[in-house]
Amino acid sequence: MDDCKEFTKEKHAKYFLRCLNALPSSLVSLDSIRLSISFFAISGLDVLGRLDLLDKHREEYINWIYLFQILPNQDDESLERCGFRGSLAATLSLESHSPSHVGRSVNIGTVSSHPLDTSHITMTYAAINTLLILGDDLGRLQRKGILAGVKALQLENGSFAATLEGSESDVRFVYCACSICYILQDWSAINIETTTNYIINSISYDGAIGQDKNQEGHAGLTFCGIAALSLMGTLDSALNLKQKAKLVRWLVSRQQSGFQGRPNKLPVDTCYSFWVPATLKILGAHQFIDRKRNRQFVLDTQCNVVGGLSKWIDHSSDPLHSYLGLAGLSVCEDTDLVEMIHPALNVTMRAFNHWKKLTSEFV
Repeated sequence: MDDCKEFTKEKHAKYFLRCLNALPSSLVSLDSIRLSISFFAISGLDVLGRLDLLDKHREEYINWIYLFQILPNQDDESLERCGFRGSLAATLSLESHSPSHVGRSVNIGTVSSHPLDTSHITMTYAAINTLLILGDDLGRLQRKGILAGVKALQLENGSFAATLEGSESDVRFVYCACSICYILQDWSAINIETTTNYIINSISYDGAIGQDKNQEGHAGLTFCGIAALSLMGTLDSALNLKQKAKLVRWLVSRQQSGFQGRPNKLPVDTCYSFWVPATLKILGAHQFIDRKRNRQFVLDTQCNVVGGLSKWIDHSSDPLHSYLGLAGLSVCEDTDLVEMIHPALNVTMRAFNHWKKLTSEFV
């Protein structure tokens, strides 16, 4: 491993801080999904072991996240809208979004202000996970509304849409729904049998999971499906040993230096250094990863000027690939560089242990 680039930990920490405070102009179009950007940045600091950089403003970040929560009205007529928005841009009812207001108040969210002001299941996943990472007790979550919002998004075939207004539906949103219900420890919002069957029916001819069984497998979708099965507790019953072996073979074959998302897709991409190894770890087969080659690739994607990691070597860094590259090092057990991650929930073991403490207090 001596031929790897030096790991510029502090530059990466500063990069994530900048992403939290002010996005570069190149990312202004992502304002509608600000909660997911915040999840990548805060998770990045956590996996680096530098969450201490947020200590002075941790409560302000928690309050800010709760501003995105959509609450039911007094008669519970809008429960299906509940969850978290991706941005405050779509709201009309907030009195103030100023940092000074956020810092001095205890926010719980707002009622949906117009028909298009509804939650997005990915943003709900990102918000709850980020609150866990920040050490929140989740006491301000509108659990009844969140679960109603998740339930309203499940389709007859077992998949989930992202929003009530309609959207594509696939295993990505299934994973978000399962993560939400797992953290809340309430599966009443999901038909587990139908959801499990949907994932099984999405297994492609190559053994991996795709958009459906007639399309080629994709590493990101495969992670979402396998992680969802694991969280639901149906992984062992859903896949037999032959199916698992075929999937492991497909996953291991995705490694070139780093990992590719599907056969013949080049160059390799930093985010798959998480999706593939995390899936192998859930399956108990991560010993087949060439950790040295993956580590070298991930470190080669570092931007040594401003910090962060890029999708490809010698490209600009971005929050998603910066976090997932570091998370990939974590699931490959490069613990001399980063903190350990729970492969299915995609949070550090420190955050996961905080969640376990909370759940012991709930019961």
